[in-house]
Amino acid sequence: MQHLRAPGLAALEASLAADLERLQEPSTGWVPPTMGPDGAIALDVAVLGAGMAGLAVGFALRREGVGRVALFDPAPEGLEGPWATYARMRTLRSPKQLAGPALGLPGLTFRAWFEAQHGAEAWDALGKIPTGMWMDYLRWYRRVSGLDVRNGIGVVRIVPQGALFRLDLSDGATAHARHVVLATGRDGLGGPRILDGFQPDWRDRFWAHSADEIDFHALAGRHVVVIGAGASAFDNAAAALEAGCGRMTMLLRRTSLPRVNSGKALEGRGTWHGWHGLPAEWRWRLALTVERRQTPPPHESVRRVSAHANATLLTGAGVEGVRLEGEALCLATPRGEIRADFVILGTGFLQDAGMRPELADVAEQIRLWRDVYVPPPEERDAALGLNPWLDEAFAFTERVPGTAPHLARLHCLNFAATLSHGKLTGDIPAIGAGAERLAQGICARLFAADVAVHAARLAAFDEPEITGDEWPGVAL
Repeated sequence: MQHLRAPGLAALEASLAADLERLQEPSTGWVPPTMGPDGAIALDVAVLGAGMAGLAVGFALRREGVGRVALFDPAPEGLEGPWATYARMRTLRSPKQLAGPALGLPGLTFRAWFEAQHGAEAWDALGKIPTGMWMDYLRWYRRVSGLDVRNGIGVVRIVPQGALFRLDLSDGATAHARHVVLATGRDGLGGPRILDGFQPDWRDRFWAHSADEIDFHALAGRHVVVIGAGASAFDNAAAALEAGCGRMTMLLRRTSLPRVNSGKALEGRGTWHGWHGLPAEWRWRLALTVERRQTPPPHESVRRVSAHANATLLTGAGVEGVRLEGEALCLATPRGEIRADFVILGTGFLQDAGMRPELADVAEQIRLWRDVYVPPPEERDAALGLNPWLDEAFAFTERVPGTAPHLARLHCLNFAATLSHGKLTGDIPAIGAGAERLAQGICARLFAADVAVHAARLAAFDEPEITGDEWPGVAL
């Protein structure tokens, strides 16, 4: 059998460019310029975050003809998002064949990128996607999308100023934008969930959150305790074991690991397109069911830990208290006290806009689910209630109607949008659908805001189709 040579990325990129040309994309620019108070033309859209979600919405906007779009990310180029930092799993959980952020373009899929370099046979032999390889794909995606990504620059404050937002940047400069998108990942509208008793001044020396930068080699020979039993908890436990920790103890509050990934029951496209239109009680009930059943860690992550003889999993061992004793943390649990040289909190994230300094000027104006919907007593959940109540374009809404109209131009494309829109914003399966919906929503609002300009352009439009000489002898 003759082996076919992989066509190479150059050929794929040429094909992708041809597909976009046939679609007449990116569309001709149509958004009138808006001058900022500094005398410079303001951005049409500023995107906070240049990870997978930020790239997807940035390219979706560019394809729609919204030309003045910039992505701000404090990470160095190529390290955006979690994939090369605190995502410590070896492979992705998602199946390899998912289209992800390809936005309907076959040539922009991971599969096309992989086959262009390695061929179809290698694709067939590939199991799950290695995490580092996925990051390499996103680096390529960024390059071919032609986006304006500004690395090493975070947005430290978002200040409404009339029809614009002023963005105070981490380098001391400012920028102005008509719309702002928070494409900021799992903790994009809050921060790490820290258990009571874990003091800030103990951090790094005695404990860390699973999303922190951790020097695993410094844990060699030590007793490490990981609290939690989700994917990040197991992946961090594995990283510590592989770095040579002396002993690993994982503490699970439940009496057993969850086994069923119930969220997979809601992966159909009907969920993508229909979730936001459901009554509040159904959205709440579905999200709560998934939350209460919890998502199990991938079996590969569990095996990665269980392969080590010095690893122990204690169920029914929720942490009830913590104290510092000498050079160790002592954790009180129903299974007895456990002394740890270092603790890693695999406890996930909270959604709470009040935790985000960049939102200090608007956080109190944002309507939350708890402001809108009161579930029956058996379905109450304080953490879910902190999620923002978003409109059809992923924009925040006003807690007090009429007091903060700028929120209709501030969009939430991160994990906190899940309760309002379903899983369109942070996971690979539906990120393309979420990015396209948001881009279309922003386009509609930009057009409506500028309708007088478009009307004037229509009134002044005088490009003739008939020149008068089409019918000889007849005055046209």
